[in-house]
Amino acid sequence: MTTPRLVTQGEDRAAFEDIAAAGSRSTRLGRVEAFDVAQGLGVIVAEGGAAFGFHSTAIIDGSRQIAVGQPVAFVVVAAPGGRYEAASVSPIDGPTMGSTTGWRLEALERA
Repeated sequence: MTTPRLVTQGEDRAAFEDIAAAGSRSTRLGRVEAFDVAQGLGVIVAEGGAAFGFHSTAIIDGSRQIAVGQPVAFVVVAAPGGRYEAASVSPIDGPTMGSTTGWRLEALERA
């Protein structure tokens, strides 16, 4: 498995164009690829394969923790340095991403 790279304007032009076309505040689906509880930092991999960093303060249920593999809904926002990060991270109840496609519509309805 390859390590996902965080999306920046210069490094991943296709992902940047996808973000610009969809609007940076549109809801996206993905799963938590990594999360460090001590630092509060994590990485979400979106359905299209782009990776976005996030901080535990972006988790909207206030828990400040999230499990690796957890399906999530989130929005992408511009961050300093020409990169993008996940915000308004909302855990989605249900199976992990890739095991079924049925949860996607339910997740968008709840988000």
